[in-house]
Amino acid sequence: MLKTVNRVVVGLLGLVLVIGGGSVLAIGLGASPPSWWIHDGKRDVLVSDADRSRWRDEGWFWPTVIAVLAVCLLLALWWLAAQLRRRRLAEVLVETGDGEGALLRGRALESVLVGEAESLDGVQRAGVSLTGRRNAPEARVSLLMEPHATPGEALHRLSTEALAHARDSAGLARLPAVVQLRAVKHRAERVS
Repeated sequence: MLKTVNRVVVGLLGLVLVIGGGSVLAIGLGASPPSWWIHDGKRDVLVSDADRSRWRDEGWFWPTVIAVLAVCLLLALWWLAAQLRRRRLAEVLVETGDGEGALLRGRALESVLVGEAESLDGVQRAGVSLTGRRNAPEARVSLLMEPHATPGEALHRLSTEALAHARDSAGLARLPAVVQLRAVKHRAERVS
């Protein structure tokens, strides 16, 4: 979701900047603007003194300006916090039975899961990322299936073998997973 929001926000902001900057540049170079455009010609400024002070004496103007700026600030802070938040789980807490516990690197568990998933019949490539909390991790698994693979069988073996091994070896009560299956692009086979 965050990648989609980033792309949409950056795309819209870029589009506004390109249209605004391009129109000011075109008018500055001598192109004639439409009648409704705010910038009239080479010697015209974008915001005149009259435009800047037109609504200043109205009672609704300043509260509206402050509210719009506050919403923009909150959205910018939300976006910044979303960028800085860690997506992947850095470490998993492994119960050792003595009340202490040990820390397992999240990348190590991910690479073991990838290795086991790629060894399954019909799986060409796998990707795993761990999310959640370190005492309750969740796995996101993407499998690239070969043309001859049976998705149901691969999913069953993934949950009963690879995910079960990871759950048992880390001493977790449960390891929920979201699995995305994709097929390898291949040419159609001829049937005779």
